[in-house]
Amino acid sequence: MELDKLSRKQLEYLIEDFSKRWLAHDGLWFQQVEKEHGMEEAIRLDAGAWEKFTVLEARRIMKFLGIEPGGGLPALKEALNYRLYSFINTQEINEPDEYTLIFRMVDCRVQTARKDKNMAEFPCRPVGLVEYSGFAATIDPRIQTRCLHCPPEDHPEDSYCAWEFSMPKG
Repeated sequence: MELDKLSRKQLEYLIEDFSKRWLAHDGLWFQQVEKEHGMEEAIRLDAGAWEKFTVLEARRIMKFLGIEPGGGLPALKEALNYRLYSFINTQEINEPDEYTLIFRMVDCRVQTARKDKNMAEFPCRPVGLVEYSGFAATIDPRIQTRCLHCPPEDHPEDSYCAWEFSMPKG
């Protein structure tokens, strides 16, 4: 592939398209397991895959950005902007204080697609706990992760899920 022949617009499209393809494969895999083994088993297996993938993704992002382990919340904030999800979902990051980062998934392709197909929301909290805590701990093991809301629980209209990342004070 000759990437140097592509325009910036084409490269941006390609990154977004790669992310969509990855997510489509993840979703199709999950739906197949759910169909053959049920939701509970699909979530269990998905969490196992995410436990490994989230570490791999964090390490690759850290290498790409030159982030050293132990970079705290500033490193996490930067790394969250380079996850595959960040190219296809709408997300927000707020910093209420120097010890806390709030990450919100404002629009989630997975949940939007299920909604468009009149399907129930994907109960992603168990997988999200593995995914977000593992990602944050790979960036800096001192970071604590807490779910603020995530399906199957009720959530506000303005976000599907929200996660709080905190560092110990002092």
